[in-house]
Amino acid sequence: MTTEQKTSRKQQILQALAHMLEVNPGARITTARLAKEVGVSEAALYRHFPSKAKMFEGLIEFIEATIFTRINRIRQDHDSTLARMEHSMVLILTFAEKNPGMCRILTGDALSGETERLRARVAQFFERLETQFKQILREAELRDEKSPRIDASPLANLLLAVVEGRIRQYVRSEFENKPLENWQVQWSFLSSNLLVEDALV
Repeated sequence: MTTEQKTSRKQQILQALAHMLEVNPGARITTARLAKEVGVSEAALYRHFPSKAKMFEGLIEFIEATIFTRINRIRQDHDSTLARMEHSMVLILTFAEKNPGMCRILTGDALSGETERLRARVAQFFERLETQFKQILREAELRDEKSPRIDASPLANLLLAVVEGRIRQYVRSEFENKPLENWQVQWSFLSSNLLVEDALV
């Protein structure tokens, strides 16, 4: 099997895993069921991934690469703090809405009974996301001559809680309550309370 074929098969396995997480909310994924979904033997699965944990790690790596690459692009493409913040939050919520199965990983719902390393990796993802939010807020003074209404750390944590909460609601509703539902109204409220003119601080 060529390297390209191996990569393609690995992608196929990860896509099948993400699909099963989406269509079987609450169900635990076994390698036997996953092998059947892909149309290969369990032994074939293990030729591409040494364990089921490595398959989950592959999906987490995909989430990390997608989100953080695009946030970096947002920070390059937009100058204002509010634009950077909104586009970053919409990016995450749009990704969640388009990838329901991945949301079960982000909430830990799909990781019950799996290795602690996976839950730690997801926690690290959200910590990194909070750091990105914090940096965007701290640059407000330079970019907009404004400051966060409260300290950047608790404010970044609050915005992360909004994002994480929308994802959790999506999973809890079995993907009925969309992450971007009512977003424009909510963002209008949030954005009006994020920053204050430096002269007023």
